[in-house]
Amino acid sequence: MINPEYIGFFAATLTTSAFLPQAFKIWKSKKADGLSLTMYLVMGTGTLSWLIYGLIIESPSIIVANSISVSIIGFIITFIVRTKE
Repeated sequence: MINPEYIGFFAATLTTSAFLPQAFKIWKSKKADGLSLTMYLVMGTGTLSWLIYGLIIESPSIIVANSISVSIIGFIITFIVRTKE
């Protein structure tokens, strides 16, 4: 039987890494043109909620993935706010 946390870490790797191309593009260009602040605020709130849930149920895969995702989303939100004209 496969440990459910292994599946959780696999899924977490895929979903968390989905934010990396956008973060790298922002980092490289120093621009966040065309990105929706509302979308990232909603996503960040949802991800933070998942992190809290992971802490409550003590799930390492949920905690690690959402900690990293919250950090990446926070980076993106910071750039969106700083580059708003």
